[in-house]
Amino acid sequence: MTPQPTVGGSERNAAAVRRSPWLTILVVYLAGVVAAMSYGKFSSVGPSMAEQLGLSLSQLGWVISAVVGVGAVAGLPAGYLVRRSGAGRALVAALALMAGASALSAAAGSFSWLLTARVAEGAGYLVVSIACPALILHLAEERDRALALSVWATFVPVGIGVSTLAGGAAGEALGWRGWVLLIAGLTLLTTVAVRVRLPRPSASGAVAGPMPGARALAWPALLTVSFCLMVLVTMPVVVLLPTLLIDRHASSAGAAGALTSAISFAGVLGGLSVGVLLRRGVPLAALAASGLLVVPAAWLTYVADGPLAAAAAGAGVVSLENGLLGALGFAALPLVLERLDHADVGTGMVAQMGSVGALLGPPLFGFVAGAHGFGAVVPVIVAGMLASVGAMLLVARHVARRARGAGA
Repeated sequence: MTPQPTVGGSERNAAAVRRSPWLTILVVYLAGVVAAMSYGKFSSVGPSMAEQLGLSLSQLGWVISAVVGVGAVAGLPAGYLVRRSGAGRALVAALALMAGASALSAAAGSFSWLLTARVAEGAGYLVVSIACPALILHLAEERDRALALSVWATFVPVGIGVSTLAGGAAGEALGWRGWVLLIAGLTLLTTVAVRVRLPRPSASGAVAGPMPGARALAWPALLTVSFCLMVLVTMPVVVLLPTLLIDRHASSAGAAGALTSAISFAGVLGGLSVGVLLRRGVPLAALAASGLLVVPAAWLTYVADGPLAAAAAGAGVVSLENGLLGALGFAALPLVLERLDHADVGTGMVAQMGSVGALLGPPLFGFVAGAHGFGAVVPVIVAGMLASVGAMLLVARHVARRARGAGA
C-alpha cells in the first residue's frame, strides 16, 4: 500500500501547488514590454525615416498612431477572437505577426507600404494587449492577481521608455531600418520564448463556457469607461509636456525630452504600487479617490505662474496617477467579472477603451491648447477626472457589496 501523507505534509504540498508561476508570468509580461517597444519604435527614428521616405509630419503621425487606431476600432471583437482561439495560441500568433510586420516595415519604400505593415503590426499588438493580461489572470493565484496585473499595467511605459532610450543610439549606429529589424528579431525571440513557456493546452487552449452577454459585461463596461476617461485626460499631459516646457519655460529640446522621460517613469511606480497596496488591504475606493490629486496637479502644471520645478512636479503627480489608476483598472477587472473565463473579453474592452482615450486625448488637448492656451485644458482635465473617479467609486462600491455577499 502507498502510505498516506500526513495532514501537515498535505497542507505543505497544497501550498506548493498553489504557488503562482512567477517565471511564466514574467515571460508573458516581457512579451507585452517587447510589443510596446515595437509600438514606440518610430519615436526616436521618426525624423530620419520621414526624410528618407519623403513623409510629411501628418503621414508620420499616422504611421505612429496606426497601432492605437486598430485597438480603438477592434478591441472588443478581438477579445472574443482570443476567447475562441485561446489566449496562449493567440499570443504566439500575434507576436509572430508583429515580428513579420516589423520586418516588412523595415523594407518599406513608400508611405502606403509602411502604413499597411503598421496596421498589421497594430492588429498583433492589440491581441498581445488582450491575451497577456488574460493569461496572467489565469496563471496567478487569487492572492497574487492584483499584484501581477498591476505589474502588467506598466508594460506600455516600460516598453516605450526602453524603446526610446535604445532607439536613439541604435538608430544612429544601424539606421532606422536596422533598428526596426532589431526589434523584429527581438519580437521573434520573444515568440519562441512564449511558445516554450506555454506548452500546456490548459494554458493556451480555447476557453470553455458560455460567451458573456451584455448583462454580464455591464460592470466591466463601467470600469472601462472610467479607464478611458482617465487615459483621455492624463496621458496627453505627459505627451505634450515637452511642448509646454519649451514654449513656457524656455527649456531646450534635449532638456525637455530628458525631463519628460523621467516624469513618464513615475507612472511605472504608480502602477507597481497598486498591487502592493491592495494586498495590504487598502480599499479600492481609497485608491480610486486618489485620482482627485490630478486636479490640483493639473493647475500646478498649466495655470500657476510658477517655476519649472512646480510644473514638473505637477506633471509628475499626473503621471503617477496615470500609472496608478491604469493598474487599478486591470487589478479590479477580475473583481467585476461574473466568471473568470470572461477575462479575455474583459481585457478586450479595456484595450479598446484605453485605445480610444489614447487616440483622442492628444488631438483634443492640442486643439484646446492651440485655440485658448494651455490653461484651457485644466477644465477638460477636471471634468474628465471627476467623471472617471466617480465611475470607479461606483465600481468599488459594487465590488465591496459583492464581497460582503460572498462572505455572508
